[in-house]
Amino acid sequence: MVASVVCQAVRRKPFHELIGRIDGRWVRELFIGLIIGGMLMFLPTLLLTLFGVVRWQVNEVSLPAFISGISVMVGVVLAEELLFRGFIFQRLIDAFGEWPAQLTIASLFLLTHLNNPGMTGIIMVLASINIFMASILFGVAYSKTKNLSMPIGLHFLANVVQGAILGFGVSGEKEVSFFTPVVNNTPDWITGGSFGLEASAVGLFILAVITGSLYFWYPSSKGIIVESNKDLKS
Repeated sequence: MVASVVCQAVRRKPFHELIGRIDGRWVRELFIGLIIGGMLMFLPTLLLTLFGVVRWQVNEVSLPAFISGISVMVGVVLAEELLFRGFIFQRLIDAFGEWPAQLTIASLFLLTHLNNPGMTGIIMVLASINIFMASILFGVAYSKTKNLSMPIGLHFLANVVQGAILGFGVSGEKEVSFFTPVVNNTPDWITGGSFGLEASAVGLFILAVITGSLYFWYPSSKGIIVESNKDLKS
C-alpha cells in the first residue's frame, strides 16, 4: 500500500484513482464480488459432496482464532490486489491494452505462488492453471468495474470460504476452520489435495464458467471513461 501511495504521489494523482472512489456503487460491487467469490468455492464443494467424494467433520473453533485468521486474509488480499490489480496493472493497461496486461500480471501472480506447499506433480499443473486463470478473473472484475472493490470482495470471500469455513487448503496453507473435509481414496486432482480446491479439476471447471460468465455478460462500467473524456475536452 505504501508503494502505491508513493507512486500516486509522484504522479500527482489521488489514491482513489487506483481503488476507485468509495461510494454506493463501490460498496455494491464489493458485495457482488463477495457473492461471486463465495460461489467460486461453494459450487465445486457442492458437486464433490453430492457425488460422495467429500464428507464433513464439524470443528470447534474459538472466535478469537477465527477473527485472527480472517484479519490475516484481509491483509493478504488487500496487499495482493493493490500489487497485482493496482498501479502496475493499470499502467500496463494504459500502455499496452487489457490482454497484454492481463497475461503479464497473471504470469507474475502465478510466480508468487510456485513455491507454496504442495506444488508438486499433477497438483502443480492444475494449481498453476487455476492460479493463472484466477488472476484473469480478478483482472476482468477490475476491467468491468474500473475499481478494486469487486476483485477485493471476490478474492477475499473465495479465500474465506475455501479455508476458514470449509477447511480446504488455501494455496497450500492450512487455516483454522469450522469444517474439515474428509476424503476417502479419491485422487488429489479431483479434490485438490492439501493445496485446496484451487488445484482440483472441479474447481478449475467452476472457475472457467464464472470467468466466462463475468467477461461476456457482466455490464462494463462507463463512469471512469466518461470522466476521462470530460477531462480531455476541458
